[in-house]
Amino acid sequence: MTRKRRADRRLDLIAAAHRAIIRHGTEGVHLNHVAEEAGLTSGAVLYHYPQLGELLVDAHHAGMERFYEQRTKRISGMRDPVEKLVVTIRSGLPHGPDDPEVRLLNELGGAAPRNRMYALLLTTLYDRQVSMYQSILETGAALGTFTLSDDSLTIARNLVALEDAYGYRITARHPVIGPDEAAELILAYARTATNNPLKTSH
Repeated sequence: MTRKRRADRRLDLIAAAHRAIIRHGTEGVHLNHVAEEAGLTSGAVLYHYPQLGELLVDAHHAGMERFYEQRTKRISGMRDPVEKLVVTIRSGLPHGPDDPEVRLLNELGGAAPRNRMYALLLTTLYDRQVSMYQSILETGAALGTFTLSDDSLTIARNLVALEDAYGYRITARHPVIGPDEAAELILAYARTATNNPLKTSH
């Protein structure tokens, strides 16, 4: 088996583990669940991942990429801090109550108090998201586009906390808070925090 094919197989197993975690929960998933999702034997799974825990951590990390790596990549070519901030806020929320990556994060959050590795993953994601927002806010302030109502760290932490809070309401199927409503609620805070109407051409 070539190195590329082995790498592809590991990606397939990460996707299978992702589905198994959503179906059985982070603490309820077993090797046979992942094997079933992947259409393989348990031995074949162990060939690529001798430790199930390592596979589960990789699955959680892959699910997190959307909320940091993909967002920073999306705004990397933008020059306007207003556009960057609005796009970042809108891209940090679930697409709907059944959003698989957010359901994965919810599972991780439930297990984090009992698993130091999962807690570390969530803490790292949170800190990186805060830094992402801080960079946008400080750039906007330096350009004179934003007049910050508080220090950039405080505002950035609040923005991430609002993402988490409204994201949970969406996945909990709140009857009047969907992705669009949640984005507008977060933007309302961001407008006050930046003293900018945050109007974009999109």
